[in-house]
Amino acid sequence: MPVRGAAQLSRRLGQKKRLLEAEEPGSDLHGAPTPSPTEPRLGRPASLGPQRSLYFSSSKSCSARLGSEFFDQPAVALAQAFLGQVLVRRLDDGTELRGRIVETEAYVGPEDEAAHSRGGRQTPRNRGMFMKPGTLYVYVIYGMYFCMNVSSRGDGACVLLRALEPLGGLETMRQLRSALRKGTAGRALKDRELCSGPSKLCQALAIDKSFDQRDLAADTAVWMERSALGASEPAVVAAARVGIGQAGEWAQKPLRFYVRGSPWVSVVDRAAEQSTQSGPLASVCSHEAF
Repeated sequence: MPVRGAAQLSRRLGQKKRLLEAEEPGSDLHGAPTPSPTEPRLGRPASLGPQRSLYFSSSKSCSARLGSEFFDQPAVALAQAFLGQVLVRRLDDGTELRGRIVETEAYVGPEDEAAHSRGGRQTPRNRGMFMKPGTLYVYVIYGMYFCMNVSSRGDGACVLLRALEPLGGLETMRQLRSALRKGTAGRALKDRELCSGPSKLCQALAIDKSFDQRDLAADTAVWMERSALGASEPAVVAAARVGIGQAGEWAQKPLRFYVRGSPWVSVVDRAAEQSTQSGPLASVCSHEAF
């Protein structure tokens, strides 16, 4: 064969070989592996910037903890908004105690004759009432019991937490209550007795004066979480507050709120239940009514 013809044949064979190699599984025209039919090839990203997860693409936090903005509302509205939310207390050993709020009382500020801030009075004891919304105001009664309040919008306004439905850590709550209670020594407390009163819930959660003026939105030992009950809203009863008989006309104002039908409420007011129109949360009454 002439040299020229042999060279042409060699070039044609070389081209054919390269074409055959290009069609073989496992390579593409640039020598990169070709995906198998059962493994779809991922396209090249349009951007070389940070990649986001397909499952967690939102940058918003999904934490259930209630922040400062939740507490920034008038006392009457906040007292009703608290119903159904979950109060959490973390003990030093990491144990978490949980209870759903079922009863509250609103104290609307200096004009409220039953409030510790009546007349605009400010003292070291009630300073928490004048701090930013969400600040705890814990005070002592009878020289040995504690009550826990949360400051709301408005100077000297707050909400008293009166009763919880125990959700978690019940045995620890029972031990804490048994160590401090009087009059029923030797009898095991029933679940509904653990947090059915403002001082009882403080005992059950180990809340004392050291919690006064803490920020409920930022503290690591006590905080509040949004209810996981969904969109359903409990029927709310508006009744007179408890134990304020010396407050004149303010003693009868319906500033105590509780979940209708809850067995965890401290005091049931049948007359108030008959006169209170059942409705969505935070619509029973408003601050303007007082």
